[in-house]
Amino acid sequence: MPLSVRTVRLELEAATRLLDLVPADRPVTWLRRGDGLVGWGVAAELRTAGGTRFADAAKWWSETTARADVRDDVNEPGTGLVSFGTFAFADEPGHSVLVVPRVVVGRRGDVAWVTTVGEGPTSEAVPDLTPCDPPTPPVGVSFADGSLNGEQWMSVVADAVARINHGDLEKVVLARDLVATTDEPVDVRWPLHRLSEVYPMCWTFHVDGMFGATPEMLVRRERGLVTSRVLAGTIRRTGDDERDLALAATLARSSKDLEEHEYAVRSVADALEPHCSSMNVPEAPFVLHLPNVMHLATDVAGVVHDAATVSSLQLAEALHPSAAVGGTPTGTATDLIGEIEGMDRDRYAGPVGWMDAAGDGEWGIALRSASISGSTVRLFAGCGIVADSDPEAELAEAQAKFVPVRDALTTD
Repeated sequence: MPLSVRTVRLELEAATRLLDLVPADRPVTWLRRGDGLVGWGVAAELRTAGGTRFADAAKWWSETTARADVRDDVNEPGTGLVSFGTFAFADEPGHSVLVVPRVVVGRRGDVAWVTTVGEGPTSEAVPDLTPCDPPTPPVGVSFADGSLNGEQWMSVVADAVARINHGDLEKVVLARDLVATTDEPVDVRWPLHRLSEVYPMCWTFHVDGMFGATPEMLVRRERGLVTSRVLAGTIRRTGDDERDLALAATLARSSKDLEEHEYAVRSVADALEPHCSSMNVPEAPFVLHLPNVMHLATDVAGVVHDAATVSSLQLAEALHPSAAVGGTPTGTATDLIGEIEGMDRDRYAGPVGWMDAAGDGEWGIALRSASISGSTVRLFAGCGIVADSDPEAELAEAQAKFVPVRDALTTD
């Protein structure tokens, strides 16, 4: 049955703290600096897997939007019919999901709205948007190594460095996991609240059990303009402002990190170029300061010429996996990941975000992330490995990247 969709404007006060409105009924989240989208319930859903996962999702979304009856009084990106997605990193294994919530509340600057979705005529009444009872914190949290312990993972890094120095490839991104267990099932809204408060510069997300606060925008498409934020090259913060400024200057001059960053920027620019009539690729990166780490960052921008036929999700497919999460050359690097990394990434480092009926949307990379299933939370962290990478330093970097989600699961 076709979906009936109704979007109406809200008073801004009703959407001041979007996360406070979200019940525990299949919540979805995409927030940055208080703006973004939250939703709950399921009006429609696609689950897919394998090498056709993006094509399956694009086809399903095209068919769903074509049949939908939409009344949109706001007409902003993110209003009307909206889907949220989370996609597997690799063709196999892993599963991918595209979901249409029954209720979506959005805020962009001084504009707020609510969208209701149903299978019959939608009600003209605005759903109850009173704040929900706050989530309870996780109980009895304990952490343990995932697929590999630290020593085993450093051995894998050393293997990768040897292959790079042998000339097999230029860069590979290797990840590891950490497993948290709790005494009771975790309410994902608890870590989401904490992540959005501590990391407001990142995009706090949750779709179908995959959650986190990603600093990296794979692709945003809005009314013909496309942008991508590339992060590669990382240094851990100390908490001492003067020391951190000195470390930022060191990062900006680091040949190892600049080399890693250049690979990532080049892969994004090359993937976007066929879709753009013009592009802006800055010559040098800037240093992005986050509470736990600092990154070399570059914002690539362009004007798309095929917006009528290529959606933001299809652009995300073209960009995935970039050198920032795979390596260079991409095919060789992803083959090596499958051979030596020793774990199933599932949806870690895959595209996560949202898309509207026009194909506009925002797709981040699922970094600083974890997957949640009842009383088990699996945290992920990855590092870019190049010719002069040091295994101990890479392990320390991975530990730093666990910090956002690890802290979000524990109580003060």
